[in-house]
Amino acid sequence: MRRKPHVAVIGAGAFGGWTALYLVERGARVTLLDAWGPGNSRASSGGETRIMRGAYGSDQPYTEMAARALKLWVKYERRWKRQFLHRSGVLWMASGGDDTFERGSIEMLRQAKIRFEELSAAEMKKRWPQINFEGIGWGIYEPECGYLDARESCEAVAEAFVALGGEYRQAAAMSDDLESGCSRGVRLSDSSRLQADAYVFACGPWLGKLFPRTIGDLIRPTKQDVFFFGPPAGDDRFDDHQLPVWGDHHRERFRYGIPGRDRRGFKVADDTRGREFDPTDGERLVSSETLADIREYIAFRFPALKCAPLIETRVCQYEQTPDGHFIIDRHPANESVWLLGGGSGHGFKHGPAVGERMAELILKDAEPKSVWQLRRLSPVPKPQGPSS
Repeated sequence: MRRKPHVAVIGAGAFGGWTALYLVERGARVTLLDAWGPGNSRASSGGETRIMRGAYGSDQPYTEMAARALKLWVKYERRWKRQFLHRSGVLWMASGGDDTFERGSIEMLRQAKIRFEELSAAEMKKRWPQINFEGIGWGIYEPECGYLDARESCEAVAEAFVALGGEYRQAAAMSDDLESGCSRGVRLSDSSRLQADAYVFACGPWLGKLFPRTIGDLIRPTKQDVFFFGPPAGDDRFDDHQLPVWGDHHRERFRYGIPGRDRRGFKVADDTRGREFDPTDGERLVSSETLADIREYIAFRFPALKCAPLIETRVCQYEQTPDGHFIIDRHPANESVWLLGGGSGHGFKHGPAVGERMAELILKDAEPKSVWQLRRLSPVPKPQGPSS
């Protein structure tokens, strides 16, 4: 196009915000929308922190994508002179039984050139004595990884986007019959219409409501409870300079956690998919049953925190696809409409790499990888791997 293409990006979370930023950097005219603001409490990209890791098991595209995202997080930290990535390291505890996920991750990490160490149980016990490694046979440690500031980085991306000339509007896209196309633009909650050359709907758990025929239940929002516990005063063994982010396949469930930092507690969550949840009107109250299970787990794996008080909770949601893979594809009936979502609990870390790729797909009129195309979801595959 001789003139600047106008792209509307609906959703200012990790996928939409970075997509909008890369588009405007590459010369497009971009309007970015969000119903409640970047990193808001209803969004899948809300909350304080997310894990940055490279281990994903075998035969998947995400370790390579994580390696690219790592470089991009560092690039923008330097450009903006702000820190979002905290390299506390990530520890994967492999049980003495099924360690398929960890074994499958090793070659993928090596190919992507993400640094890692294979550690014996004895080495882990020596390095992190505050963890009870009973039942753990060995581990993978990713020293260059750790965790990301979630809400803060979403806000920073939006600020950078506006500073480069992008237009941000706080408004929601209404669920008129978008399936039939956007020839008259998209109707917004303020009664205006937004007309553009191309549209990217990066609406997280709301994508199925906006596109009930094309997406519908292919994205299923699930309620996920997160807990923060308070270590004893003066005990810094559970801070991020003493303890890595960790993942643990324990008794057929996958739990993960992020060490404390900046006066926040010790974060723990169960990756098991929760019940279906309405991200707009759902009450964000944690389950007492999940809390009891998490307390029992902490008492076992982190004995010094057995009696630690619960100091904060959060309810977020996964936007789960049937196979855990993203959706990055054109609408099957509308070439100008792109559907971007299905983060499935593990998407946040990939935001910069997804945005970079999405911008290239739009501006070069390219095709996404088959693993992210909608056609793969018929018949419905089985979910695979931990999400965070």
